[in-house]
Amino acid sequence: MSNSIRIDKWLWAVRLFKTRNQATEACRSGKVRIDGRIIKPSHEVKPGIEISISQHSITRVCQVIELLQNRVGAPLVPLYMKDLTPESEYNKVKLMRELNFEYRDPGAGRPTKRQRREIEGLKKYLGE
Repeated sequence: MSNSIRIDKWLWAVRLFKTRNQATEACRSGKVRIDGRIIKPSHEVKPGIEISISQHSITRVCQVIELLQNRVGAPLVPLYMKDLTPESEYNKVKLMRELNFEYRDPGAGRPTKRQRREIEGLKKYLGE
């Protein structure tokens, strides 16, 4: 096995992105960093490197433990990657889910004009 691999391929292989194209686009758009530097999808990674990835509303930090050429199953991911993301980042997602007061039950349809105005009034009241 080689001693380095492209970052986009590694991110896809350890299931941080669903497709390799998504991993490549994340690199191109500056959402993947090593040592605070934005990197290209062709950047070679080696074991021991820490990678920070901005996904959705959190910044995930992971360390490369071992390189791999092909995508692996979810139970095998801890053999190749160590998740160093602080608990506070995961708490952000949990908090956002709890504060989502616009949640509508499936099948409830669109809000009526009156309901929409109530939602907007509540948002203004809460200071959004």
